[in-house]
Amino acid sequence: MTFLDPAWAGRNYRVQTAATVVSGLGNAAAPIATAFAVLHSDPRWGSAEVGYVTAARTVPLVVLLLVGGAVADRLPRHLVMVGANLFNAGSQGVLAALVLFGHPSLWALMALSAAGGAGQAFYAPAAEGVILQAVPAEHAAKAFSVFKMAMNGASIGGAALGGVLVAVVGPGWVLAADAACFAVAAALRAGLEPEGPGRSPSRPGLVHELLVGWREFTARRWLWAIVVQFGVMNACVLAVEAVYGPVVAEDRMGGAGAWGVAMAALSVGMVAAGPLMTRWQPRRLLLVGNGGVFLFGLPPLALALGWPLVPVALAMFLAGAGTTVFVVGWMVTLQQEVPEELLSRMSAYDSFGSFALLPLGTALAGPAANAFGLSGALWGCALICAALAGLVLLVPEVRRLERAVPEARAGAGAVEAEAVTSG
Repeated sequence: MTFLDPAWAGRNYRVQTAATVVSGLGNAAAPIATAFAVLHSDPRWGSAEVGYVTAARTVPLVVLLLVGGAVADRLPRHLVMVGANLFNAGSQGVLAALVLFGHPSLWALMALSAAGGAGQAFYAPAAEGVILQAVPAEHAAKAFSVFKMAMNGASIGGAALGGVLVAVVGPGWVLAADAACFAVAAALRAGLEPEGPGRSPSRPGLVHELLVGWREFTARRWLWAIVVQFGVMNACVLAVEAVYGPVVAEDRMGGAGAWGVAMAALSVGMVAAGPLMTRWQPRRLLLVGNGGVFLFGLPPLALALGWPLVPVALAMFLAGAGTTVFVVGWMVTLQQEVPEELLSRMSAYDSFGSFALLPLGTALAGPAANAFGLSGALWGCALICAALAGLVLLVPEVRRLERAVPEARAGAGAVEAEAVTSG
């Protein structure tokens, strides 16, 4: 059976994967371009200003995620994604024009970054619902692995090419390319076919559906425990990738091109672990997946130790491999344990909790570096990642939740498998 066997790769799966590759190329390059647009806009600006612009994107992302999830469970998910992609194409286009033809102020950079986060808040829950719904349970591990390989392959090219293009033609043109990628992705996703039972805004009110989603979310201890873990960990990871990494690269690695290589190595690691996850089906989904999380602290450790580009890239590679190990297990678990009509809301609560501290983490990244030194801040990120990976294993369900046989999925409904709820 090939990776694109029609038995599990239906039309929606193919279209969504292709659109994700297109938008992924631009999305991987955009953070590098944005960071260096800030650094090049004013010689007085440094890690604090990069952190503020990054935080500005995450604030509306966090605030609007729950609304985005509820909307995606009420309306056709593909239309929600198309609207969000078009909105992001417009906001990135304006940002590119400001960088190319003007001298953007910090508030303008922050406002347009915030617009990008608002679009992502509506796109992400709908997108996860579409891909989870597009494949049968018995092929879930293979399908999710291939999807992540395609997405991460785009990230490799986008990060590497983005770093080079920022150095050669400047960040403005890279941001313009990102806007074009969003527009193409919107056109592709417009061709997605609605799946499953129809959803209508005539259903119970939005607040009611958010409350239902919260009840279902809090009923699953494995779910909220890992979301809390990633709420703190993601703040550290984003501070390293969007703030500390570019600053270190600018200071002693040669600039944007070097950080583009490091970010590409992260995606190479994600892709390299993909073939393993198409074949390996561990019984303890979350226990094995969390093993990959222990690798997340390697990049800040390598930067804190002052290592050159090659070992830093190796650390990023290993962290990327750990990401794929975790994400595939996580997606299989969500598909197995969460009913279809709740997928986008569960994804929204997942993302909301996982991203809740991103604004604070990125906003404080610069002040933390000023207070403790850049090396001290990086050491702190590394230690926090390692501690959280260990602490979440204290939750029994994380250690015990098992892969279900395909026949058991139909009866999963809105409750956990007996092995989980009795833990």
